[in-house]
Amino acid sequence: MRFFVFLFSLLLVSFTPATTAVKIARLKYNGGGDWYANKTSLPNLIRFCNQQLKTNIQGEEDIAEVGSPDIFNYPFVHMTGHGNVVFSSSEADNLRKYLMAGGFLHIDDNYGLDKFIRREMKKVFPELNFIELPFSHPIYHQAFQFASGLPKVHEHDGKPAQGFALIYNGRMVCFYSYECDLGNGWEDQEVYNDPEKVRLKALQMGANLIQFAFTH
Repeated sequence: MRFFVFLFSLLLVSFTPATTAVKIARLKYNGGGDWYANKTSLPNLIRFCNQQLKTNIQGEEDIAEVGSPDIFNYPFVHMTGHGNVVFSSSEADNLRKYLMAGGFLHIDDNYGLDKFIRREMKKVFPELNFIELPFSHPIYHQAFQFASGLPKVHEHDGKPAQGFALIYNGRMVCFYSYECDLGNGWEDQEVYNDPEKVRLKALQMGANLIQFAFTH
């Protein structure tokens, strides 16, 4: 399949010198939620990964519509927002096929996304439930070590940051960062005026997500 060929090529270019840049994407969805939130987040994460992990990722993310076959061109797709999300049956089926074929989806709750994304991901994988990952999971122990799980970037409801996953046939196909605001931590410093140590932790955790997605 086209995606498996692409994924194999990705593993070669991600951690060895190469001239062809890999692309990652932001997920565009319907329902009215602001899928376009955190405009500077992914370029900053990409820059950090290229510097720290020696990946070769294109500097700006592409936009992938949830129902488009183009989604199969991206090994890593990032989804965020604050509001409503609606997947049609064909969109849910397309996303399911993408994830089953080896794709990876990172969902970042930018506050207010939780009830919508849990509902809509049930359309994608009716048979699966989000499970909370233990702090010992490899995703927290890639290039950077997070002994206590996800870093807390912003406070909202006084809840701890939690990392959830959908596991299909023994493989993580979706990582969901909740009550964390990870993407906010990737933004330009002047957007939220977060301390540099907080931004660094967010970028490091984001790099772990990229590395995990590229190698598992």
